[in-house]
Amino acid sequence: MKSSALMRTAAAMLACSAASAVHIASAISAASAAPAASAAPAAPAAPAASAASAAPTASAAPPAWVNAPVSVAGISFVQSAGGIDEYRLDASGLQILVKPDHSAPVVSFNVTYHVGSRNEVTGTTGSTHLLEHLMFKGSTHFNDPSGNSIKQYLGARGATFNATTSYDRTNYYATLGSGDLEGYVAIEADRMRNLWLHDADKQAEMTVVRNEYERGKNDPNTFLREEVQAAAFMAYPYHHPTIGWKSDIEKASVGQLREFYDTFYWPNNCTVTFVGDVAPAAALALVMKYYGAISRSPHPIPEVTTEEPQQTGARRVTVNRPGQLGSVEIAYKVPGALAADMPALDVLGEVLSTGKNSRLYRALVDASLALRVAAGVQAMRAAGLFEATAVLSPGAAHETVEKTILAEIDKIKTGGVSADEVNQVIHQYHAAEAYGRDGTAAVTSRLNEWISVGDWTQYIRYGDAVARVTPADVQRVARQYLTIEQGTTGWFVPDPSK
Repeated sequence: MKSSALMRTAAAMLACSAASAVHIASAISAASAAPAASAAPAAPAAPAASAASAAPTASAAPPAWVNAPVSVAGISFVQSAGGIDEYRLDASGLQILVKPDHSAPVVSFNVTYHVGSRNEVTGTTGSTHLLEHLMFKGSTHFNDPSGNSIKQYLGARGATFNATTSYDRTNYYATLGSGDLEGYVAIEADRMRNLWLHDADKQAEMTVVRNEYERGKNDPNTFLREEVQAAAFMAYPYHHPTIGWKSDIEKASVGQLREFYDTFYWPNNCTVTFVGDVAPAAALALVMKYYGAISRSPHPIPEVTTEEPQQTGARRVTVNRPGQLGSVEIAYKVPGALAADMPALDVLGEVLSTGKNSRLYRALVDASLALRVAAGVQAMRAAGLFEATAVLSPGAAHETVEKTILAEIDKIKTGGVSADEVNQVIHQYHAAEAYGRDGTAAVTSRLNEWISVGDWTQYIRYGDAVARVTPADVQRVARQYLTIEQGTTGWFVPDPSK
């Protein structure tokens, strides 16, 4: 699985659509009793002015086409990088990112809550994801009976919208015409603190959640990945699958979900991002208008204090379930997504598995031992896993495939990689980045992942770090992290009797 900044998939992320939706995932291989908020805003059915032309209370506001810091009372400028401005709402701590792009009258607005499945504990797993579903059931001022719910508003305007839950964050987003942005911002602000949470809605949504759960469990490779990750992380909450454990999902109460919502859904635990046809002054005016009166949380946002103990030896899991093809996965613990070694680990994964000239492809696919191979970092905020996987060819032996994967890793440890291999990966990375940043939704999606791990500026800077990776770096990280003591191996063995 490849889900770092260099290579991402949706394998560790649940995308839940309330209406029409587009989920953007990028990869080289594919070229989340509430205190009352202030009087809620009323979203105009058709705003009198587009977001790009709304007049804020600003001093010396620059022209819409100039990406320069804007001065707005109550909002502080923080920094700029790569055409993106960061601001903070002084009263509540809400983080604001603005990236203007006036090439088309379209804007993407993304709301990232810094809460994911890692913030859950035994007994509450799945709460982040279930709450994400219920966020589409209406809020005090925007709901189906009023005819202005998020589904009704965005659906009538041809917007694409969705939400996803992952280990470190939950996000809600839409891409729509810039003239309709204000209404969507109003809805998102209202459901931050005025969400409806009704038992009838939860019961109705459980059918959808159960279906998602069963789809994941019926996919052998997804099931194996969850088992490997649960074995790799014994203490840290990355042990839990994002969708949660079945018993916790089934027993979740509205009261439990309300407590979770009231703990994490606050402006000081949130980042809002505007990308597209919106001027910074207009974006800040919308934030002040609709989020300005929402207070910060009355309590500190709980931190995850659990630390994963040092692994002291190899771990193994075997999954016997119905299926056609076996698979092998070997996962090694690595540091979090912002670690200095992450670019070299990403390059290592690409050298191993991307393209027909990659090490694992030649050793396994060309040798008819595997149908597919993959390697890369599942990058998360606190820690990650470097995973090498293979889907076995019919008749291939698990032991043979596992030994072959380990042999290819050992070759890199002892003999290193060539400059040509590294340079090819770097060129592939830059090509994939150019493709993956085509359109406001794509930019918003990539920014969201860097926001979730703690530093959005890596969206701008990570490419330079990849370009600096050397063959010696790749060999060093292979030796340092891909060790037996940090490894967890999983086999999926099809069982025709089940």
